[in-house]
Amino acid sequence: MTQFMNLCFGFFIFTLIVISITLSSSSNDYQPYIVVMDKSMMPSPFSNHHHWYTSVLLSVSNQAPAKHLYTYNHVMDGFSVVLTKSQLQQLENMPGHLATFEDQLGQLHTTHTPKFLGLKKHAGLWPISSFGEDMIIGILDSGIWSESESFHDKGMSDVPSRWRGTCETENFCNRKLIGARSFSQGMKHLKENISTTDDYDSPRDFEGHGTHTSSTAAGNRVQSADYFGYAKGTATGIAPKARLAMYKVWFLNNSYDAAASDTLAGMDQAIEDGVDLMSSSLGFHETRFYQNPIAIGAFAAMEKGIFVSCSAGNGGPHPYTMFNGAPWITTVGAGTIDPDFAAYVMPDDENYGTLIGKSVFPQNLLVERVPIYYGYGNKSKEACDDGSLDPKDVQGNYIFCDGMSQTELETSGAAGAIFISDSDDIKFLRPTDFNLPYVVLEPKVGVKPAPQVAQFSSRGPDTPSPWILKPDLLAPGVNILAAWAPNRASAPIGDDYLLSDYKLVSGTSMASPHVVGIATLLKSTHRDWSPAAIRSAMMTTADILDNNISIIMDMNFGVPGIE
Repeated sequence: MTQFMNLCFGFFIFTLIVISITLSSSSNDYQPYIVVMDKSMMPSPFSNHHHWYTSVLLSVSNQAPAKHLYTYNHVMDGFSVVLTKSQLQQLENMPGHLATFEDQLGQLHTTHTPKFLGLKKHAGLWPISSFGEDMIIGILDSGIWSESESFHDKGMSDVPSRWRGTCETENFCNRKLIGARSFSQGMKHLKENISTTDDYDSPRDFEGHGTHTSSTAAGNRVQSADYFGYAKGTATGIAPKARLAMYKVWFLNNSYDAAASDTLAGMDQAIEDGVDLMSSSLGFHETRFYQNPIAIGAFAAMEKGIFVSCSAGNGGPHPYTMFNGAPWITTVGAGTIDPDFAAYVMPDDENYGTLIGKSVFPQNLLVERVPIYYGYGNKSKEACDDGSLDPKDVQGNYIFCDGMSQTELETSGAAGAIFISDSDDIKFLRPTDFNLPYVVLEPKVGVKPAPQVAQFSSRGPDTPSPWILKPDLLAPGVNILAAWAPNRASAPIGDDYLLSDYKLVSGTSMASPHVVGIATLLKSTHRDWSPAAIRSAMMTTADILDNNISIIMDMNFGVPGIE
């Protein structure tokens, strides 16, 4: 059955999967370790503990040299090193040795939101805090694309004199991005060689993740930012006048990983450099707090008055799946926001009016008077069940389906589709799912509740400390528009990909920088507030109702969100 319709794909407004693995010894018995020392045991001839540590390592290097990686000055008293098993045994018997842990791997938890959070240009926290002016946010992530418009420094004052950091790449930083360092020694000695084609062994971001989180937290205002026409508007970070410092600890090799020793080194350096706040969107297996690198680093930061925000992970929707649950960390889950992305279907019969559906196809496409195939009378074809459509019938046509069947669209040879569905699966469609031109019509009408606890957002409680209610806060983490690495594939279209300076991304990785941005505004207004006071202020004033004035719900189970 063939009918004709006009389709207009128009536009409306607008990553911590964590796995930790402990590596077994390599064939040559070399392995990286993190060593905790008692600094009070340092012999008097040594001028500082770094010299003491290197001397200790020389004394155990009788057969093969021990490879020193980092000395930690703030996050803990100790160092990271590559040793053989026999050298480790010698080290553990030396005066001052407290504990040794094997290095391990962790992974990333992969414009409208300021308004959604209630920030106003001329009233409230934004103007009171001077938009976070001169606060310094340290981001631990995959690096940063410094040339992005979100990191321009137009109108910004000189770098604060208290800043002690540096930029290890020439002509990379400015008055907005005031520091950029990379830490990869641990990764290399875990036999995870950094890709020479798919990453940079420098603070530059190849993957795009660190650029996205940095611009979410403190990106400067950028006019006419969009994702192929969607979410078009002025992009701005939560604290647009704050300064940024990138500590790259995550690198692409055979997988997306960060070494514990590198992460500790990045946090140690951030403390030394003088950041006011930190945000991390990665995590490690939830061990005891004294074995978890982020918990260790965050505790040292907290003692020095530095607020630390971390993503809870993307392991939802089940309980006991969260990460970064130490009580001194502000742990953030991901929630939905209210804007959606629209496409229009205009039947020739004006009695039907204009139908509005959902699409994020990355092309401004007007399709007029196209044949629409509908398998009337055959339930399987009406629903476009897998394998039900004959390519001879639908080749080059648009198909109309009573249900969702992206697979059938891709395999049947149809040019595009109109799906009508009230399935909950619609809620979980991502921008990257729209690689072909199709629109999803929902029979239900009305304002969609937002926020809701995102399906992927890891739930508490935290396994090592189930008596502590976690995560602490819910923040925007679904389809967040922010800066992206422009040489990184952004949107699938057919069998190819398009590039973009800005991208819509989902994950608790996107939620954490929202919270550190709000914390920046509070810190700028109340310089004497401790990290605990800042978290308390946010938790005790956070909304518990959605935009329908109902309790915030869990989008997966349809029950009140427990976050």
